[in-house]
Amino acid sequence: MEDLNQLATYVRSMARKYDLWSAHDCIVVAVSGGPDSVALLHALHQIAWEPGSSLRLVCAHVNHGFRGAESDAEADFVRDAADRLGIPFELGSYDVPAFIEETGLSLQTAAREKRYEFLHSIADKYHASAIALAHHGDDQAETVMLRLLRGTGMTGLAGMRIKRREKNVELIRPLLRIYKTDLIRVCHNCGLAYVTDSSNLSNKYARNAVRLDVLPFLGQYNGQLAESLNRLAEVAGEEDDYMHQAAKEVYGRLARPAEGGIAFSAKDFGRLHAALQRRLIKLILNYLPLNTDDIDFLKIEVIRERILQEFPSNWSLDLGGGLQCKREYDEVSILPEITDKVKLEYTYRLEEVPARLPIPETGRELRFTLRPRDAQSTESDWKASGNDEALFDADKIKYPLIVRSRQPGDIMKVMGLNGSKKVKDIFIDQKIPPSVRQNIPVVTDATGRILWLPGVRRSAHAAIGNHTSSILRMQVDREGGR
Repeated sequence: MEDLNQLATYVRSMARKYDLWSAHDCIVVAVSGGPDSVALLHALHQIAWEPGSSLRLVCAHVNHGFRGAESDAEADFVRDAADRLGIPFELGSYDVPAFIEETGLSLQTAAREKRYEFLHSIADKYHASAIALAHHGDDQAETVMLRLLRGTGMTGLAGMRIKRREKNVELIRPLLRIYKTDLIRVCHNCGLAYVTDSSNLSNKYARNAVRLDVLPFLGQYNGQLAESLNRLAEVAGEEDDYMHQAAKEVYGRLARPAEGGIAFSAKDFGRLHAALQRRLIKLILNYLPLNTDDIDFLKIEVIRERILQEFPSNWSLDLGGGLQCKREYDEVSILPEITDKVKLEYTYRLEEVPARLPIPETGRELRFTLRPRDAQSTESDWKASGNDEALFDADKIKYPLIVRSRQPGDIMKVMGLNGSKKVKDIFIDQKIPPSVRQNIPVVTDATGRILWLPGVRRSAHAAIGNHTSSILRMQVDREGGR
């Protein structure tokens, strides 16, 4: 690439290929003053004046407050360049060293945070559709290598994207497929002045060390290392997009809302490929209010392996960031932690039937009716239709009936079993999730004998027999008390 016309042609082709902007859009151009951003500003300016383009440009520069007079001179240089081109100029000045002391962030992270905060504010001010960044192929190679050294997955290997939406604005990088030597050549051939940031020559920063030391060392073994890393990023980016879409499709099939979070079947999860399992967990965590910086491979892998374990089938795992993952038999849910959960305690007395008893604490309603058993009654008339109904010999019941919350040590004499069983063990046998158990009331008679666990099981007390003359029917409506 030799001159500005060739660069503008290239940038225009990237804009068409990746739909970076439309005619009459406003674009904020981030200009540091280096050869890459200066070349980008001039290329976009040339495109903006082409017939049918009518792009509106804003030149934005950030003074991070690191290098005193040198930083001030760079700001003046960029301002003059924008003025010569007739482009509005916006300057953001920050005391990043003070911000670092206040937040404890690293220098590069703090500078990046303030830089993007400023660029987004300028985009809002001018109603811009995009922020143009001058990252090039060498920057991409450094990014991929940094992430490799720190440990990363497919998303990290994809490096920076040519186009990425952030806060309702597109971040666009039209130069990401060309290299710095091309941009310097354009500047030299076209007489475009630029500045050199002295801090880029110091290897005390991780990115600079990768650029100055690591990549040149590895380049001894691969003369096309930057190009290889860029190809890796391009392939990884496309495969990452594919996997993300596949995970979204799986999410649509398996996931459902649950208690302010998201739930899915452990059995269905186990049928997925391990790669999709990890992607689904990551997607769910991204959808929930968890600090995404905390979503790393180890956390995802811990969740995945716990879900795949057959035993125990009930557990809870603190994920940090106010989230927990829990499994209750086949149901796995990732949801906000409930720190103020109160144990439900209630007692209701029924002196007589028929009666309807809403239980607001559980979102249920119980109905009690009496009917005589006459000669015309068939066997089906005195058999319950399911666990939501129970029939008793009314003459063997001692009133009042008591409907209450479950208590520690509750025991029920079980129909068909010689002896009694703890209610807790009945719930376990029936695979009732722990979070559901406190919503199941206990029905007793006046002597304290447990007659029925609505929706679960009836006791052996007051069974209907040949001498039963009156039947007490108990029924539960699971939504009636809400």
